[in-house]
Amino acid sequence: MFDFRYHALSLASVFIALVVGLLLGVAIGDKELVSSASNEIRDSLRRDVVRANGERNDARTNLLREQEYAEKSYPILAGGRLRGRQIGLVMLGENDGVLETVDRALEPTGATLKVVAVVKSSVDTSELADRARGTRYQALATEDGLLEDFGRRMGAQMVEGGRLISVARTALLRSLSGSFGDLDGVIVMRSDGGPKDKQAADRLKELQGGIVRGLAAAGLSVAGIETRKTDPSQVRWYRDHELSSVDNIDETAGRAALVFVLAGSDGSFGRKDSAQGLLPPVVRRERP
Repeated sequence: MFDFRYHALSLASVFIALVVGLLLGVAIGDKELVSSASNEIRDSLRRDVVRANGERNDARTNLLREQEYAEKSYPILAGGRLRGRQIGLVMLGENDGVLETVDRALEPTGATLKVVAVVKSSVDTSELADRARGTRYQALATEDGLLEDFGRRMGAQMVEGGRLISVARTALLRSLSGSFGDLDGVIVMRSDGGPKDKQAADRLKELQGGIVRGLAAAGLSVAGIETRKTDPSQVRWYRDHELSSVDNIDETAGRAALVFVLAGSDGSFGRKDSAQGLLPPVVRRERP
């Protein structure tokens, strides 16, 4: 006898089987589709990596060629531009490696590095006052506002020579190579290190500010320098004290900019945001 419930159950079984079969088919198809898309993406990424590696290698090769060209061109560009000039290097704080860099910059120019002075990173006003006995600076330890003026006097005598810097130098300087006086240009490099005590730090800033103002007031070219990695940058400090600056002295372009500044160009040069340009206008070469 025909059972309607049996017939309905059979129809339901068939329907379920059809749905399951359909779902399995779609799932299998999706796997194949996903697998195919994954392979295409992987192949595309592999091609992108190969292309990027090639571009990187080409860029590295081009950079090395540009650096080689710059190094070989530098002696031609800077050769003889400072012939016969005597240059001083004044370091305000510790600056390892700067002497070698400055020597490389000046080597083809015809200039002589006459004096290298490293100013102490702390100020002993009592010792300075003792060395300045017989002058108004003997009141350095007690009279406010006198230290900046003393610094100006020291900066001026670094350029021109003088008795006071001779007697005060061991209290003022950590080291000295060469002799002050008869300078035609000065390079200044300042580091940010100094005393942690605010009063001591303020005294150091006052002295350093006075020194560079004294250098600038002497009427010769003064260049403040730093490397690309100098942090914090000293360019603003140089600008506040009316010095031209070069912020990439560790690069060939920075050495060229330094030579042009010492030859008479003014401004801030290098590759940092504070720079006016990579190089100043080329100053006409002096005749031998």
